[in-house]
Amino acid sequence: MFHMNQNLKVVLAVEPVDLRKSFNGLYAVARNELGDIPEDGALFVFSNRSRNRIKVLCFDGTGCWVSVKRLEQGTFSWPKAVAKSKMSLKPESAALCSARGW
Repeated sequence: MFHMNQNLKVVLAVEPVDLRKSFNGLYAVARNELGDIPEDGALFVFSNRSRNRIKVLCFDGTGCWVSVKRLEQGTFSWPKAVAKSKMSLKPESAALCSARGW
């Protein structure tokens, strides 16, 4: 369960990621490609190329956990890749996405 508060940082990886990666692979992407430190408590959201699956990586103070969602129909709405490899979301945006099932 995601606990949304005003201080929560949500980092969206704009480019697709190979979702065969698990804890260590996603941690490496967050650290090396997105330039963030997972231990700081942010949620990192990754999508596959076809945008029908996402994985969320979170460090909760005791370790990392990964949550996965697969859509049976349709795709996730995702920003187009621009000069940046990541996008920071405000908690209210992330909560809205969660409420709509994104």
